[in-house]
Amino acid sequence: MCLLLSVSVVTSEAQLIPSFGRDRAGTSGFQFLKIPVDARSAAMGQAVATNAVDASALFWNPALIAQSRARTILGVSHTSYHADVKLNYLAAAQDIGGVTLGFSLQSMDSGEMPVTTEFQPFGTGETFKVIDLSLGLTVAQQLTDLFSYGVTARYVEEGIASVTHKTLVLDAGIFYRIGETGTKMAVSIRSFGFDSSSDGEIERTVVSETGVRIEDNFESMTPATTFLMGIAYDVFHRSGGDKSLLLSVQLNNPNDNAESYNIGVEYLWNRLLALRTGYRFGVEEAEVPSFGFGLLLPGIGPDVRFDYGFNQLERLGSVHRIGLDVGL
Repeated sequence: MCLLLSVSVVTSEAQLIPSFGRDRAGTSGFQFLKIPVDARSAAMGQAVATNAVDASALFWNPALIAQSRARTILGVSHTSYHADVKLNYLAAAQDIGGVTLGFSLQSMDSGEMPVTTEFQPFGTGETFKVIDLSLGLTVAQQLTDLFSYGVTARYVEEGIASVTHKTLVLDAGIFYRIGETGTKMAVSIRSFGFDSSSDGEIERTVVSETGVRIEDNFESMTPATTFLMGIAYDVFHRSGGDKSLLLSVQLNNPNDNAESYNIGVEYLWNRLLALRTGYRFGVEEAEVPSFGFGLLLPGIGPDVRFDYGFNQLERLGSVHRIGLDVGL
């Protein structure tokens, strides 16, 4: 418990892992891989690398999916992101003989946007889209009741107008429960992989050439890799009742920005209602806590939960997320 409190007050200026910080901002691509896909994690300030034991585990830390009590897990979520961008997530996992296999699909669609040039700054009459896609296959295993590991291989694609970048990335994670103390620890690395290759071409008007140039040679992009390390503590772990109070702290070290810290809290009452809040330290624009709730729906199925998450950025505005998780 003391460790949780001491880590939570560390500011973004203190670096546990060496980082060039904002000197590296903008040096990686596939930024959609960083955006939280589920309502629960968004409500808890994204501090879920130790405790996302539902379908979102395939996004945050594949080792956690092996810790689920359910043999079959299904999850779907929708995010109404900034500037009318839509983010959707679908995941499923199945325990087969002590090994959990999972599949996940993440997509982001910008919607139609107008094409503008220096000659026609108000639009040419044409439109284009940004379409991002991630397909993942996960293998996870619980070696003991205290320890599990998991690996996800993902095909990632980012399409802007008629140009497509694609690559393969890996997620890997471990989870460890410290006996009966109510404390859990986890480490994961997300989106570690190869630089992208590109296909397609695009027309560009060039003043000096008084004509149109066809661009078909594009620089490769490095995936947006992030290292996560977290610890969580259940205050009521000794009570054995239908309530819990989970406190979670997480370190994030991306390859293209400064280190940051997240804290999250989840209170579960009577296995019916979950109240959540969280905060991200060292993140520009995120100046107010996030919050949300979960409703467990026992009358519908074995383990069905509806989630809502809300977070606010100072200038970009609010983000709403909803999700449904089913455990069989």
